Amino acid sequence: MTDQDQLLDARKIPQEAFDWYDEYAHGLIDRRTFIRRLGGLAALGFSLNFLMGSLIPNYALAEQVSFNDPDITANYTKFSSKNGHGECEGYLVAPNNIDIAPAVLVIHENRGLNPYIKDVTRRLAKKGYLAFAPDALYPLGGYPGNDDEGREMQRGMDKAKIEEDFIAAAEFIKAHKRSSGKLGAVGFCFGGYIVNMLAASMPEQLSAGVPFYGTPAEESMLKHVKGPLLIQFAGNDERVNSTWDDYEKQLIANDAQYIAHFYENVNHGFHNDSTARYAPAEAELAWSRTLAFFNKHLA
Repeated sequence: MTDQDQLLDARKIPQEAFDWYDEYAHGLIDRRTFIRRLGGLAALGFSLNFLMGSLIPNYALAEQVSFNDPDITANYTKFSSKNGHGECEGYLVAPNNIDIAPAVLVIHENRGLNPYIKDVTRRLAKKGYLAFAPDALYPLGGYPGNDDEGREMQRGMDKAKIEEDFIAAAEFIKAHKRSSGKLGAVGFCFGGYIVNMLAASMPEQLSAGVPFYGTPAEESMLKHVKGPLLIQFAGNDERVNSTWDDYEKQLIANDAQYIAHFYENVNHGFHNDSTARYAPAEAELAWSRTLAFFNKHLA
């Protein structure tokens, strides 16, 4: 059985295990509680090793576009964030066959710039975008190579400074010499929140935002959101989905441009192809909609 076959087979895991992982990944329960709960599923025939191996990302699977793909050039680039952490760094991937391209900011989850997010950045460059993925953990040495440590590092950082770093990153890539001046942003989980925050804090500069399962910006900022936004939700993601009714009311009051899609019977993180949360059909549909949205508003 291949690694991808194992991931698909792992979708037979009971829903509560996915819910516990979401709680653990977002700091609502600690690792000991998470493992203890998973151990309770042994009576259903699931070993702890299988459950942990399925739920924790396997980044060896998260490569759809190689670093060495001849159509792109990838490197690390520093930028300045005067209101944030000062010197910051991100993963910049440019298409080789286009001199000037629309810019897209790619924003990671709550654990730093992991291999999955880097691959998403390469996928966008392969489609003709100047794609840039900052690493919020750079001031602490960068993504440490594992998600548990990355989450702890990011949790201990000043959230307001992190937000300023992403605002600075958006301004940096929009003004890049190879940018057309059009700016898009796509983010996942925490990154989805950051896309919503950018839509509220720099509505005139952001030409298209795509938050995947992200919560809204702070309430005081929401009146500034204009869009256009393509908002992607996982049907089983009660924590994030519970914020939508109030957010939508504000978007309607703003006369903002937005489209919202709910993908039923899939979990938070369904686009991430390195874990059992991955839902191939829904992920492909959500991604095709993302590319069409960027093509419409950034081209």
